[in-house]
Amino acid sequence: MTFDLGLQGKTAIITGASDGLGLATAKRFVAEGANVVMNARRAEHLSAAADAVAKAGNGGVHAQAGDVTDPGHCESLVTAAADRFGGVDILVNNAGASAAFKLEALDDAAWEADFQLKVMAAVRLSRLSVPHMRARGGGAIVNASIGGGKAPSAGMLPTSVMRSAGLNLTKSLANELAPDGIRVNAICIGLLKSAQWERRAEDGDVAALYASLGPKVPLGRVGEAEDYADLAAFLCSARAAYITGTAVNLDGGMCPTL
Repeated sequence: MTFDLGLQGKTAIITGASDGLGLATAKRFVAEGANVVMNARRAEHLSAAADAVAKAGNGGVHAQAGDVTDPGHCESLVTAAADRFGGVDILVNNAGASAAFKLEALDDAAWEADFQLKVMAAVRLSRLSVPHMRARGGGAIVNASIGGGKAPSAGMLPTSVMRSAGLNLTKSLANELAPDGIRVNAICIGLLKSAQWERRAEDGDVAALYASLGPKVPLGRVGEAEDYADLAAFLCSARAAYITGTAVNLDGGMCPTL
């Protein structure tokens, strides 16, 4: 049996889309026939990623480089989606960077920068996208998060705090927007293969890094970027029409809370 996710012709904005989880997600949506508007900060890197995404399926692709902490860029990103593809159906707030420190290592500027990237960018893009979704009879928002947003451990500041705020935003928007047919969910990732992890590999030995991390996961392996992409596509699809306001753990069983 095959399942049609119902994403054909839909338009999705995906932030942090130049590599790793965001790139895999863009490819997955295009493979399903959706149009994607890809965002990342580095223009050259994003352009190469967009070329790869265009080969993944028959959906339209538009790449627009810029910083989602800039309100003006958020506005231009949503405007580009509406101008090129007629509206917005899906928003994947995937932009983010690992920031795991102890309290005394962080000044106010570090807290503010993380807040702008992981909370306010999602707030702004959601606020701008919702009128387009409402006009099209509904839509879906997925917010990237981590297991530490539910159950933080020591030395995870400020990320764990910002991701917790993102989970609260997810539930609040899900309740507020449900009458408009707009569903809002979050994905709480654990150890997944990504560019952020690979930059930590000693001597560039990525395989050795993942081999060392795998035993920490109950399922015995580091997750693939495609695992995230598949879940994001499902949560935005017609097959998930009765799912909203939830934060799904994608962590191989690592998170101590449901």
